[in-house]
Amino acid sequence: MSGTNPYVKEIIKDSLMSIGEEMFVALARTSMSPIIYEVLDYACGLTDAKGNLISQGNGVTSFIGMLSPMVKSVLDKFGEDLEAGDIIIINDPYIGGGSHLSDVGLVMPIFHENKLVAFSANKGHWTDVGGKNPGSLTSDSNEIYQEGLQLSGVKLFDAGVLNKSVETIITDNIRLPQFSIGDMWAQVAALRTGEKRFKELCDLNSKETIEQVITELISSSEEYSQQVIDSLPKGVFEAEDYIEGDPEKGGPYKIKVKVTITEDAFICDFRGSHPQVSHPVNCSYFGLLASVRVMYLAIVQPQFNITEGLFRPLKIITDEKSILSAERPAPVSMNFEARLGGAELIWKALAPEIPEKLPAGHSLSVCSVTVAGTHPDSGEDFLIVEPSVGGWGAANEADGQSGQFCMGNGETYNVPIEVAEAKYGVLVGNYGFRKDSSGAGEYIGGRGVVRSYEILSDNQYLSATYGRHQFKPWGMKGGEKGASSYIEVHKANGNIVGPLGVTTRLPLDKGDVVELVTPSGGGYGNPSDREYGKVEKDIKNGFYTEEEAMDQFGYKQR
Repeated sequence: MSGTNPYVKEIIKDSLMSIGEEMFVALARTSMSPIIYEVLDYACGLTDAKGNLISQGNGVTSFIGMLSPMVKSVLDKFGEDLEAGDIIIINDPYIGGGSHLSDVGLVMPIFHENKLVAFSANKGHWTDVGGKNPGSLTSDSNEIYQEGLQLSGVKLFDAGVLNKSVETIITDNIRLPQFSIGDMWAQVAALRTGEKRFKELCDLNSKETIEQVITELISSSEEYSQQVIDSLPKGVFEAEDYIEGDPEKGGPYKIKVKVTITEDAFICDFRGSHPQVSHPVNCSYFGLLASVRVMYLAIVQPQFNITEGLFRPLKIITDEKSILSAERPAPVSMNFEARLGGAELIWKALAPEIPEKLPAGHSLSVCSVTVAGTHPDSGEDFLIVEPSVGGWGAANEADGQSGQFCMGNGETYNVPIEVAEAKYGVLVGNYGFRKDSSGAGEYIGGRGVVRSYEILSDNQYLSATYGRHQFKPWGMKGGEKGASSYIEVHKANGNIVGPLGVTTRLPLDKGDVVELVTPSGGGYGNPSDREYGKVEKDIKNGFYTEEEAMDQFGYKQR
C-alpha cells in the first residue's frame, strides 16, 4: 500500500515478531511447570484491535489457530466493557480458541491514548485444572463436567486489580496449585511484556502508522496465500481414516474429508464423519479449526510472520455435533486425537498430489502420558504430564524424521531424563529408537521411540492415550505402513499388562516398569528401489535385521 515508508514498515514488521518472541521467552523463564519451561506447551502472540493475529512466538503449533478466535470471543462477550489493565481468563473448549480445559488462555487489551489498539494473548497447558483425574487428562469421562474447572471468559484482573475471588476459586479446585497458579502468573508477565513493547512501538511510530502497517501485513499475507492456491492442483480430493478410542468404550470412529481447491478457496468438508460420542476423543469446531490451520500452513509454507490474512481463503465445513465439531456437554479431554486426525486427513488426501510438500503418514497422536504418585524421597505428590515423540513419514527425496513430536505439538521438547528423575518418582530405564521392520520404502519412515519408567514408590497411577495403536501410519507410492504404538506394564511379580492403546488410572507399585512405544512413520516408494548403501546403514543402525532387509528390500550381503 502506498503511503508507508518501506523501511518503517520493515522495522515495524520485525518489531512485532520480536514482541511475540520476547513474550514467549518471558513466559518460559517465569513458569513453574516442566510442561511449560521444558516441553514449551504454550504459545504467545498479538492481535489487532479486532482480534486478527499479527504476531506469535513459537511453541505448540496448534495454538497458532487458537489465539485469534480466543480474542474474538472476548470481544464478543465484553464489547466496550474492556479497559486498560483487564486480563480475561478462558479455557472453554466450545467458544473461540477452545481445545480442552487444560489449555488455559489469558487475554489482555492494549490501549494507547485511551483507544483500544491491540490484544496481548497467550495459551498454556496447565499441569492440572481439577476434574476426576490427576493432570485433568482422562480417557473415560463421559461429559465435560468431569474434566475440570470451566472458565468461559471472566476477568482475572479488572483495570489492573487482581480478582482474588476468581484466583481463590481456581486454587480451591485444582491439584498442585503451586504449579498451575505459578504458570498463571508467568502468563500474566508475558501479557504485560507484550503490552509494554506494543505501546513503546506506538510511541515511536504513532498509533496510526502501526495500524496502517498491520493492515498492509494482513493484506499481503492474504495475497501470498492466494498465490499459493493458484499454484496448487485444482479439484476434489478425498480421504478417510479412524479416530481410536478406548475399545472397551467404543470405536474406532470413522472420519472423512473432501478437500476442494478452486481458483480462490481451499475448502475442507468434514461432513459425514462420526457423530460426537460420550467419551473424550471429540473435539470442538474451534479445536478442529486450529489444527486445520496448521495443516494449511504446511501447504502454503509462509516464509514470514504469520497473520490472520493467510487463513482467509481457508473454509471449513462440518456437521453439527460431529466428533470433529462436538457441542456441550460432550467430553473433550483427549480432543487432540480428533482434531489432529481431522487435519491429517487433509494431508492424506493431498500428499499424492503434492509430494514435494507432504510426506507419508506420521505418528499423528500426541501420545499423552500422565503418571501420578508420591515422590519416594521428598514424600511430595508429583504429576508427570507430557506428550511423546514418534516417527514421521518418508518423503519423495528423504527418509522420515525419527523421534519427533506430531504435527500438533510443533516446536516443543520432551522432558530431559535428568529433570524427570529429579522431579518425579520414576527411573528412566530406556529411551531410544524402536527397532522393527516397519516403514520400508525407497525412503524409510522415521522411527518411533521406546521409553520405560521404573516405578519407585507404591500407589502410583498411569493414564495414557496412544493413538495409531489400531491403525498404522500410512505409506505412500508403494511404501509400507509404519509401526503401531503400544503400552505395556511389566509388573514386579512378572505379569505383563498390555499391549494397550489406552489406559486410565492403571495402578502401579514399586518395581513395576511402564514401557511406552510410539508409532513409526510410513515409507515412501517401492522398497526394492532403496539404495544398497542405505540398506546397509539401516542394518548397522539396528533398524532392520539382515533377514528383514532381505525380505523387505531384497538385500543380499556383498
